[in-house]
Amino acid sequence: MTELVAPQKANPVKFFIAGGFGGMCNVITGHPLDTIKVRLQTMPLAAPGQQPRYKGVIDCAVKTFRQEGFRGFYRGISAPLLGVTPIYAVDFAVYAAGKRLFQTDDHIRLTYPQIFTAGAFAGVCSALVTVPTDRIKVLLQTQTVSGGPQMYNGTLDTAVKLYRQGGFKSLFKGTCACILRDSPTGFYFVTYEFLQDLARKKSKTGQISTTSTILAGGTSGIVFWTLAVPFDVLKSRLQSAPEGTYKHGIRSVFRDLMATEGPTALFRGVLPILLRAFPATAAVFFGVELANDFLN
Repeated sequence: MTELVAPQKANPVKFFIAGGFGGMCNVITGHPLDTIKVRLQTMPLAAPGQQPRYKGVIDCAVKTFRQEGFRGFYRGISAPLLGVTPIYAVDFAVYAAGKRLFQTDDHIRLTYPQIFTAGAFAGVCSALVTVPTDRIKVLLQTQTVSGGPQMYNGTLDTAVKLYRQGGFKSLFKGTCACILRDSPTGFYFVTYEFLQDLARKKSKTGQISTTSTILAGGTSGIVFWTLAVPFDVLKSRLQSAPEGTYKHGIRSVFRDLMATEGPTALFRGVLPILLRAFPATAAVFFGVELANDFLN
């Protein structure tokens, strides 16, 4: 495998293509657990004396399968599949562009603070692309278990109805929450490149392997999502709520959550998130490295 961390000047165009392919690998691998995660995050607080809608990850998975079949785990996948491809393309392209700013020639290896800066900037830029597809995905994942009428029928129908309801403002609901959720992206890239540096030093050939890519990629996902979970919970609550529920956006969601459910609610859905993080993020970097090999 060629190296994402190689000391050569980063090519944003090549990273754009490779990032898009990595994004597709991510969605296909991680969407079932993402559906479970969103449903756990957005389920209402149980009334006194009543059982919660889901007791945990396994209970949610079993009920989803019984009620909707295997297809239920992939509900809403078209939105992220169409959206995540450009999101990861932008993420890796901006990351490469950020690296180029620090590289004066092909032989300079970046420091970890420089990698963190390039990654953090990439996270903010990709978050802006993420918002509409995340909004559509969350609505499609939660409407079948909300108890209310089925308002949306697929990705395009959801997008059109959201636009009619409130224009672009409705489609981009949760922008600040998405930016906060994706703000730890700098740690994501630093973790990956640090572990690949270690793997390269231990390798007899000085090259990274498929195994090191999977392990480094999966670990970087664990690190990222451990930091991002609270913001992801707030984002899911905000994006799935009816218009007017939270007048001040993420601040209102946070205040309501603290008042009704307490701090532990910020980590609701953490198990499926972390279970999903390793294989899904490993798939991203495996796809990126594979695409880089092909492009080279």
